[in-house]
Amino acid sequence: MKTLVIGANGQIGRQFCEIASRAGVPIRAMIRHPDQQTWFRERGIETTIADLEGDLRHAFHGCDQAIFTAGSGPHTGPDKTLMIDLHGAIRCIDLAVELGLERFVMVSALRASDPLAAPEKMRPYMAAKFAADAYLRNAHVPHVILKPARLTDEPATRQVSTSIRSAPALDVSRGNVAHALTYLAQARTLKNREFDLLDGESTIAMALV
Repeated sequence: MKTLVIGANGQIGRQFCEIASRAGVPIRAMIRHPDQQTWFRERGIETTIADLEGDLRHAFHGCDQAIFTAGSGPHTGPDKTLMIDLHGAIRCIDLAVELGLERFVMVSALRASDPLAAPEKMRPYMAAKFAADAYLRNAHVPHVILKPARLTDEPATRQVSTSIRSAPALDVSRGNVAHALTYLAQARTLKNREFDLLDGESTIAMALV
């Protein structure tokens, strides 16, 4: 019952790993470089070295679910967006299917359903997320797609909304996303579901049902 965290060294990934580890959730952090291991080892978190653009099959062994929170980052071009956010995601989904994982959790984006509605510089990223989400929906693996709104670095409140209409703004803190992922990692009965995620006034357990 171990969860592979793909993109563990990212801003959401690190927060999730730390929260999940404290909560006793068995996780394996997938990172690209050995020099990233220190932060995780200091917190007693297992790591594996793998690359979305290279060898990664070994990272899945012994895991029964995966959380994909990897991203090419805001400072890369459309080429890296395609290779990480689309092709990297597809490779991971294919491995999840092949190896019989129980579930695949995708961190997508609120505007991924309509890439042209996003700011111009974000459209390649949203298009990649749109295609990766569609691929996952049609893959033979149970899944959850979490679609955060615009990410902020505000402190986590653990109070969220899954409705644009009821949310105070189209934002969500990275900390709240990390807490939501920790809940999802343990809520194994949630399958083939999709959730928008915004800061709000409901507990995570009440919102993600």
